Amino acid sequence: MRVGVYVDAFNLYYGGRSLCSRGTAGWRWLDVRSLSTSLVAASTGWPSASLDRVVYCTARIDAATNASGHRDQDIYLKALVASGSVDHIEYGKYAYRVKVAPLATKDARGKPQLVTPNWPIMIQDGGTPIQSGVFMASVAQREEKGSDVNVASHLLLDVLGGKIDAAVVISNDSDLSLPLREARQRVPVGLVNPSKGRLAGDLRGTPTEGVGSHWWHQLSALDFHRHQLPDPVGRYVRPIDW
Repeated sequence: MRVGVYVDAFNLYYGGRSLCSRGTAGWRWLDVRSLSTSLVAASTGWPSASLDRVVYCTARIDAATNASGHRDQDIYLKALVASGSVDHIEYGKYAYRVKVAPLATKDARGKPQLVTPNWPIMIQDGGTPIQSGVFMASVAQREEKGSDVNVASHLLLDVLGGKIDAAVVISNDSDLSLPLREARQRVPVGLVNPSKGRLAGDLRGTPTEGVGSHWWHQLSALDFHRHQLPDPVGRYVRPIDW
């Protein structure tokens, strides 16, 4: 059974940060192939499964706005290729724009709750308080674009092209709902939630839909710490605090 692995790199990174904490070292230098091999080996319904290819979908951090982040990411991406941890890296891009939106906070369920006038900041019209006012904020937004589309594209191209017999997708992005449903009609699919949050509702399914033998897994901090690249990988040295 040839298995293809398709990774939404930023979803995986932020999942790891939520599980391991941003200020903790020892989890960023992740060996994606080692992690994927372990996940596939634990899937009892996939006999004789072997990793055939690992596709890593990401975007390069802009050196002009984040020089240290760009440098550390560049070292890591080169280490992934040099070690054979991934077979192909597909690049999206960052989009920079100014976004205007109502000021909000999170409620108990993490949903946006609009901020309304209250002390110490109130809105008045000729001395009359306006309780229903809405604060608007203009903020700079840096958004990674393309990883979800690239994951979906490589997944479906390989499934429909007969290049793989099973697939593992590492992401909790609900935008992958349709390609995952279509893939499950043709090959067994393992879906890995890299974060500590709940699996996105649109990504749920049943083990028996389509061709069956599907499975779901949620990563833990231990998964990240157990599967680290060697240091160094050739001439590529793990960045400090990684």
